Amino acid sequence: MPDILYPQSHEGFFLNLPPYEYAIETASWLFEQPEFLVLLLTAPSVHNPLCYTEKRLWVERHFGFEHCHRLIISAHKGLSRGDYLIDDKTAGFGQEDFQGQLIHYGSAEFPNWASVKRHFVALLRSRATGS
Repeated sequence: MPDILYPQSHEGFFLNLPPYEYAIETASWLFEQPEFLVLLLTAPSVHNPLCYTEKRLWVERHFGFEHCHRLIISAHKGLSRGDYLIDDKTAGFGQEDFQGQLIHYGSAEFPNWASVKRHFVALLRSRATGS
């Protein structure tokens, strides 16, 4: 919608966003790892008050109702605690203040979700072997 200043302000925008390739599979794999408590942290759009509901419904659509408790909607991601934050931005919603490691999805190091999964597979292997 190049002619619309805030395309995210339209009803259905967030609900109908397609997931990134391999994102659902990677997140589902992470959910299954007992070493991690995986939460879904997303920023709201102040231009679309429906985004809160739509993002919650999106999680149910793609992960199932049993994972809706994982959703956190916050414009201040730096207030959240954790070891890792996977985000497509490095600033703007407090990512720069996050106390754990920021994994910049879309960067040269993590260009896609397959690379994110490889990172965590390697991390779990190194923990298992103590190296």
